[in-house]
Amino acid sequence: MKSFSKPLSASEEKYYLERYRRGGSGAKEARNILIERNMRLVAHIAKKYQKNICCIQDNEDIISIGTVGLIKAVNNFDESKGRLSAYASKCIENEILMMFRSEKKHSKDVMLFDTMGTDKDGKDIALIDTIKNDDIDIDEKYELKDDIKKVYKIIDEVLTNKEKYIIINRYGLYGCKEKTQRELASNLGISRSYVSRIEKHVLKKLREEMMRI
Repeated sequence: MKSFSKPLSASEEKYYLERYRRGGSGAKEARNILIERNMRLVAHIAKKYQKNICCIQDNEDIISIGTVGLIKAVNNFDESKGRLSAYASKCIENEILMMFRSEKKHSKDVMLFDTMGTDKDGKDIALIDTIKNDDIDIDEKYELKDDIKKVYKIIDEVLTNKEKYIIINRYGLYGCKEKTQRELASNLGISRSYVSRIEKHVLKKLREEMMRI
């Protein structure tokens, strides 16, 4: 990991905060020191979120986003709220979580409409088409966007943990890398044919639940 400057002591933090609040020629330098000396905190929080197996950002991206949160914390900090580090931690995490939510929403929209194969006429088929209707009409693909939230609600609330793992990783949902049935079978310690049966069962379950909504 990149080497960061030593964190400020409580007295140093108070000194630079006062210089920043006073304004004048020393304010910019004080602000920069407050940011620079809290970058270790950003890196620590970023590392925690980097462990997310569905993360599609690298650590430098997360640190950059976290730094935005740190800057906001320095700009808006009120000393009556306690130590800057505690307040900054919340701001950094909020900024990173907003980024993940944005990426997650985007990946949902994209992955559900990504091509997963072709029909008997050679036309592209998307996962959402398979879930919505056994008789796939490609012309209706872009009329199905209202069903995205319903599909993900079903995945979250109806499927078992194993079913969720297979359908999410099989089709690359939530930003996860798409995996083959053989890869999933190896990860779960079961046969490829069993993964195939579960996948077909899940798609059927999703279709049935969509018809009930």
